Amino acid sequence: MEFEPKVPPSSTADRTSFAYISARDRWPVILTGVIDDVHRASLKSTDPDMTAEGKKIVSEVAALKYELQHDRQIAPIPDDGEADVAMYNEELKARGSPKWFDVSWLYSECYLYRRLSTIFNLSTNWKSHDPFFRQKLSTFKQSRSAVLELAARYQSLIQTLSSPDDTSTLSADKKRDADAVLFAEMCDICLWGNATDLSLLTNLSYADIQALQGAAARKAAEANIVANDLPAAFEALLAAKRARDAAGDSSDSATASGRVDIVLDNAGFELYVDLVLAGYLIAAGLADTVVLHPKSVPWFVSDVVPADFAALLGALAEPRGFFEAKDEDDHSEQGQRAPPPLADEEVKALEGVFEHWRMLHGQGKLVIRPNRFWTLPGSFWRMREGGDRLGWGREVRKELQSSDLVIFKGDLNYRKLTADVLWDPTTPFADAIGPLGPGSGIRTLALRTCKADVVVGLPPGKDEELRAMEGGGGNSGARKWAWSGKWAVVQFCDGEKSS
Repeated sequence: MEFEPKVPPSSTADRTSFAYISARDRWPVILTGVIDDVHRASLKSTDPDMTAEGKKIVSEVAALKYELQHDRQIAPIPDDGEADVAMYNEELKARGSPKWFDVSWLYSECYLYRRLSTIFNLSTNWKSHDPFFRQKLSTFKQSRSAVLELAARYQSLIQTLSSPDDTSTLSADKKRDADAVLFAEMCDICLWGNATDLSLLTNLSYADIQALQGAAARKAAEANIVANDLPAAFEALLAAKRARDAAGDSSDSATASGRVDIVLDNAGFELYVDLVLAGYLIAAGLADTVVLHPKSVPWFVSDVVPADFAALLGALAEPRGFFEAKDEDDHSEQGQRAPPPLADEEVKALEGVFEHWRMLHGQGKLVIRPNRFWTLPGSFWRMREGGDRLGWGREVRKELQSSDLVIFKGDLNYRKLTADVLWDPTTPFADAIGPLGPGSGIRTLALRTCKADVVVGLPPGKDEELRAMEGGGGNSGARKWAWSGKWAVVQFCDGEKSS
């Protein structure tokens, strides 16, 4: 904790905060979902030992839910043999063995999922069970229309980027402008996920792109991005590409790595669009390699774990079997009906996307690299020498310094970047990310729709303006505008430079 900023953290004790709402309302529902998942899996099992052990797990999760709802003292995590248990428990003790409704939100939320992980780790038959897997797969299936549309656009995009004749008539400046527009639109898709207006990518010839196709729709979407550093991120990535091109086969240039990292957020459709972004970056020559960083254990319900890649790619490889089957988790009237069959061209598009990603992975250009650091209780301010007792943060930081750009996806990663403390919203992003700021050697880009109180990098008066809007919080003391996911920030810090 000594490596965190000296600013009060978001706390579950603050009744005006989303931290309190999460602990009181969201977490019990999540734990109830885990109980339901294990109960259903137990009923389907033909192994009596697994069924009996499932009942025990249900009982333990129910006990955890009771502790939470009755504001009991947070108990030490039982030793499941993993190296991070001692770190969690040492920090818990250092925090004075707090109760659920008077503790740092970031620590307690990480603790909640780590405690769940321990319950499964200590079992015999359920060690590899992800209680959120069905839910993640269901949300991907329910995104069928967007998946299909984007698959067709993706194939057109890859074809455009691989056709040098399409750019032969463009000046260098117009080619650069077209590339900047395309980069912005691909990042918009990653930022907004299912909410993305895919009409942005109606046409994908360079002639249309360089004419700023989709500008009106993009302008409308940008109105809800309250801080937007995307142009600076593109310039940094382009500069790295130019340095790489200038270096050629030489290994003298330390800045010409050709690597982009994406620290992932949610599985399902969001992972799908993250892979679209990765494929685009490679095809556009903005990256030679994209390294994807999932979590190592089931985390925050929908976060990506390695098994989610296999599930998603399996769905694309056999799209009829996946998208034409009923969704057992969709209990709506529509969900109970068999989905319409896929058209042959839709199947071909999905299989084409799968083949492209399989090829990139086989060539070592698309890399999946989990690390237990991402599920430690602290913020990314601990990504330094001595920041955690295991040294995982130091190792991750050293690895990320080899990247041309590190993209941190989603709200949790943003909370960890900024340490989830009560910054003044006008605090510069470069200051709020501490050891990942100027001089860190890491170029950081945060793509985040706001679903928590912490927000930085706003111009003076912007927070007050948003609070004054309907549902924004007004004079209640709550920053409610930042809870809904309606607003977003896209923030960049070039850690290659000094402050």
